[in-house]
Amino acid sequence: METDVQLQLDAFEVTLRDIAVVGIDQLHALSVAVGWPHRESDWRMLLDLGRGIAAVDEIGRVVGSVMWFRYAPDFVKVGMLITSPRLQEQGAGRWLMQRVHELNKGSVFGLTATRAARRLYRSLGYGHEQKVLQCQGRAVVPADVRAVVAGSLRPVRPADHDALLDLDRAAVGCDRSAMFRRLLPLSTGHVLVRNGETVAFALCRQFGRGHVIGPVIAATEEDAIAVAMPHVEAHAGGFLRADTPAANAAFTGFLAAAGMQVHDTVTSMGLGRAPFRPASADGPRRMALASHTLG
Repeated sequence: METDVQLQLDAFEVTLRDIAVVGIDQLHALSVAVGWPHRESDWRMLLDLGRGIAAVDEIGRVVGSVMWFRYAPDFVKVGMLITSPRLQEQGAGRWLMQRVHELNKGSVFGLTATRAARRLYRSLGYGHEQKVLQCQGRAVVPADVRAVVAGSLRPVRPADHDALLDLDRAAVGCDRSAMFRRLLPLSTGHVLVRNGETVAFALCRQFGRGHVIGPVIAATEEDAIAVAMPHVEAHAGGFLRADTPAANAAFTGFLAAAGMQVHDTVTSMGLGRAPFRPASADGPRRMALASHTLG
């Protein structure tokens, strides 16, 4: 990737550098400055998985970033687009996105848009919109919510990993095995097994202010609730988050009953096609995202 590209934004001179050569402390300071919850360890995981660009000002401060993750030969997931307020006013977000498109010509793109950035992405041609609810709060075990489902629930074992990848691939239409190789050692998980087949799973890991439940993959919301409930029980009293497509009304209701109220709304968007496409309408689908960045 070409590095040290110069850009003049009004009175500001900015240099684009490979994000891999920028200090994590500087990237963390950038995300903190705009109110994002990522810890340095969250940044480190993303840097292990993807590529990106950092915008650096005249005195060496990181004032912008964007990352991308290739999930298929023709599909790139974009995330971590951050610009300082002064650069945002100069159109730096648009310029960073155009640079990502140039570096990944021939690909289709997916991203999760904040409300503030949605207009920018629409102007760049993104569509195929799906509302996603960011649910979070102090976890409580809901007394009146129990998913009665057939099958047996148990913790994830190493031997389950291939089955998890198969379920995820059926739910999103691409291969996220690299993501799972990075997430699984950091996560606890539960699977639902029915008639000898793994039909649903939920992972949970440290993130931001506490823990995040995700990804959750299941064919029904009842199955999703069943595999997510053990994580609520394990983290009762602590800060817990899950990001779920708004179409999952029953699962959203479960999250609310478990103390995770809707905190914000973001939008899944695609350029070229919808970013995540289940293999079948009644098969596995995303009940909770791995994260806004990873989808």
